[in-house]
Amino acid sequence: MRLMLQDEARFGRINDVRRCWAPKPVRPLCQAMLTHEYTYAYAAVETQSGELDSLILPYVNTDCMQLFLDEVSARHPSDKIVMVLDGAGWHASRLLKPPQSMKLLPLPPYAPELNPVEHVWDELREKRFHHRVFDSLDALEDQLEVALHTFEQCANGQVHCGLGMDY
Repeated sequence: MRLMLQDEARFGRINDVRRCWAPKPVRPLCQAMLTHEYTYAYAAVETQSGELDSLILPYVNTDCMQLFLDEVSARHPSDKIVMVLDGAGWHASRLLKPPQSMKLLPLPPYAPELNPVEHVWDELREKRFHHRVFDSLDALEDQLEVALHTFEQCANGQVHCGLGMDY
């Protein structure tokens, strides 16, 4: 039996300019851009082991959620999975058909702090996406793929990443 918590996050070509250190009198230059192109990362964390499953998909909707649930089920074919979801509309769609080995369980409304996957997004954005400008959505997705793959390996114990997941 696996208890997993799931969430999605939007990653786009809008960078997050933050403060940074520089010796006086150097003034650091930070590129900024406003482009409205997005991709979405789906992830689920197994509560007992911290194991992470993720997938990058173009939208947040019922069809993409179905793909994600099917992928998680395929990665754990011999396990029964209880998947805890937030209250997003596509999570409650009647068109969403969880795999036979999976039961969907909703989180209480307005309680994102109960979902540890929120910390995955914070960590990825802080370590891999701040002060970054991407030439294209493909470049952003390449960076997201590498970051999620590394994060999965760390969470799944395939590589030692040290405290704080600094990869």
